Amino acid sequence: MGDMFRSEQMALCQMFIQPEAAYTSVSELGETGCVQFRDLNSNVNAFQRKFVTEVRRCDELERKIRYIETEIKKDGIALPDIQDDIPRAPNPREIIDLEAHLEKTETEMIELAQNEVNMKSNYLELTELRKVLENTQGFFSDQEVLNLDSSNRGGAAGVDEATAQHRGRLGFVAGVINRERVFGFERMLWRISRGNVFLKRSDLDDPLNDPATGHPIYKTVFVAFFQGEQLKNRIKKVCTGFHASLYPCPSSHNEREEMVTNVRTRLEDLKLVLSQTEDHRSRVLATVSKNLPSWSIMVKKMKAIYHTLNLFNMDVTKKCLIGECWVPTKDLPIVQKALSDGSAAVGSTIPSFLNVIDTNEQPPTFNRTNKFTRGFQNLIDAYGIASYRECNPALYTCITFPFLFAIMFGDMGHGLILVLFGAWMVLSEKKLARIRNGGEIWNIFFGGRYIILLMGLFSCYTGFIYNDVFSKSMNIFGSRWVNNYNTSTVLSNPSLQFPPRTSSKGIYPLGLDPIWQMADNKIIFLNSFKMKLSIIIGVLHMVFGVCMSVCNFVHFKRYSSIFLEFVPQILFLLLLFGYMVFMMFFKWIKYTTFTDFQEETAGCAPSVLIMFINMMLFKNTPPPAGCKEFMFEAQPGLQKVFVIIGLICIPWMLLGKPLYIKFTRKNTAHFQQIKHNGELTGNMELAEGETPLPTGSSGHDESAGGGHSHDDEPMSEIYIHQAIHTIEYVLSTISHTASYLRLWALSLAHAQLSEVLWSMVLSLGLKTTTFTGSIGLFVIFGAWAMFTLAILVMMEGLSAFLHTLRLHWVEFMSKFYEGLGFAFQPFSFKAIVDGEEEE
Repeated sequence: MGDMFRSEQMALCQMFIQPEAAYTSVSELGETGCVQFRDLNSNVNAFQRKFVTEVRRCDELERKIRYIETEIKKDGIALPDIQDDIPRAPNPREIIDLEAHLEKTETEMIELAQNEVNMKSNYLELTELRKVLENTQGFFSDQEVLNLDSSNRGGAAGVDEATAQHRGRLGFVAGVINRERVFGFERMLWRISRGNVFLKRSDLDDPLNDPATGHPIYKTVFVAFFQGEQLKNRIKKVCTGFHASLYPCPSSHNEREEMVTNVRTRLEDLKLVLSQTEDHRSRVLATVSKNLPSWSIMVKKMKAIYHTLNLFNMDVTKKCLIGECWVPTKDLPIVQKALSDGSAAVGSTIPSFLNVIDTNEQPPTFNRTNKFTRGFQNLIDAYGIASYRECNPALYTCITFPFLFAIMFGDMGHGLILVLFGAWMVLSEKKLARIRNGGEIWNIFFGGRYIILLMGLFSCYTGFIYNDVFSKSMNIFGSRWVNNYNTSTVLSNPSLQFPPRTSSKGIYPLGLDPIWQMADNKIIFLNSFKMKLSIIIGVLHMVFGVCMSVCNFVHFKRYSSIFLEFVPQILFLLLLFGYMVFMMFFKWIKYTTFTDFQEETAGCAPSVLIMFINMMLFKNTPPPAGCKEFMFEAQPGLQKVFVIIGLICIPWMLLGKPLYIKFTRKNTAHFQQIKHNGELTGNMELAEGETPLPTGSSGHDESAGGGHSHDDEPMSEIYIHQAIHTIEYVLSTISHTASYLRLWALSLAHAQLSEVLWSMVLSLGLKTTTFTGSIGLFVIFGAWAMFTLAILVMMEGLSAFLHTLRLHWVEFMSKFYEGLGFAFQPFSFKAIVDGEEEE
């Protein structure tokens, strides 16, 4: 049972494995996932280790798998899910066949991809040629009109009809260019020819596909008319510079028609070849896709095994691999069995064995969790990993976290929404766990599904206590309030306050009386009720945190810290703020039970807050006429005693531990003089019979029951450290108590926002009595539901969650939790595979 309340006990082990059984033994250990290996070759370069060749081989296999997987995803082929049948690490001999198969598949895919690119490039060229031939039909329809138009433009060809007949026919080049380059291309042609080029162009409506990337490309067909061979060469150079593709284009109409027919025939043939190539590629990829996830996992496991073997050290005889690892004490039999299975798998005659070695190093922290407690443990680990064998707050957080959240989120309706959402994730967790790439937000929600479920259940409970369902009350047991005034008195006094008399049946059995929903002073009453409730819960929570430090002191046998730290801390907290909580209960009991609470004594109940302030300042406040200042006779003397003892606790915390350390140092020096050859083990601050905290040289903070190692620390620094610790505790006790008022503030704000949404949104639709109003109610209800989910459930829920997290991290855990450990990270195939999938 002890491991439920603190991290598990760890053992540093040394394992000796025969080289022929090393691979299978480490594979078995990876399947168990309960061993964290240490690097015994930290001084050796990563490229000089024994199994670096095998690791590189696995890297090459992973590269090939990634390439094939990319091609599969490019074709839209779905990979099978193998979560239920995850393969084991392959035998090194089996990996040869896998390597050959991947090599063959990769080579074939590269050849198919290159051939496809070449054929698509040819297809693109033929398509562009067809477009050129089809779109230039109108450019050559009337050469005489063309020459006439060119001469009239004054900047195109610069020749008239007579000159054209004298110089001969115009030359031309035709081609295709990217649409975004057309304007620069046209400007450059005009510059190099000084306006002696006539350019005709036509934009293609349908985009063409890039052979390499498959992205759409928008192009334009152009024909440039010119005269002279020199100008032709210039135009071709410009086309090359602008990456324009030039194609032959006959000037004769019949030749163009014949050429278009030939191009279309070639395109149909090429399309058929492309289709056959795609079908072959799809068949190859579909065959590979069935086994690719298994291959990927097998290679990952194999790589992890060789990477782990690089952490081992070879003995002097080169006949044995030696490794060191941290193992939970409970899992030692599992590790022994894994080593035996690994040796038996290869028929090794010399068995592997495991030795537990003694060490003063701080072990890693390992808290065994399940799917229910994992979310709460993550909340604690986000603050800091617990020091080794330190009390684990996650066990208590399973209850306190949703309860404090529910105090701020107390509404049965909103709580029911959280319950439904959490229950859906819990009941469908196997199906939802298969979702990949759901996003970081979804992973957070799904990981905390049990937290959400409990927060919803507790919110339903507190909402029932508050009698609040979407800002409305339920009259389940019948209101116990009675009116003792006659009707005329009530009607003539609209501001008359009714004393809270109850009927002969007694008070409302559970929760708030629904009559408060109709009262004008509802907020005043809820203010007082929730404010006192938050202080009571806060003081109890902090007292529990201080008491948790005793568990650390007793476990680490630091019994002196119980008297020097815990006793003054708990006295200071209880005699001041615990007394204030007691007076709240005493006031409720005294002025509702011990007295008849007549109208003339209704104002005699003293304010607990004013009483506490007067207690701390040793002041008196004159009570109203006919009333008493104190609730009982011995109260003033008792308060003075409590304050004096609380003040005494401050120097007690400040000087107790430093003086104790100084005293034990003197005794230690005296024993060393008597026993010249003897050595006193343990920390200098520990009394005889105590044992130090097993955290190596780092030690523990006093608040966690550890205490820093003070044997070489001068007394001046010890006094300064203790002074800081004392001031922090005294001031934090006051500030932390006030910090719990956030429970009251957020609860009140949540209730008021809910009431505002009901009165200003949904009630508008409920008040209408016409037919059109009933139709509008659907729209109004949709708006109300949207605002409820967005503001009250999501935004207010997130706010309450963060405030609850702060109350646990700061106000509760600071009383006993140190959180300076490091997490246990075992060699686990499951963690490796899951981590890769999340990435």
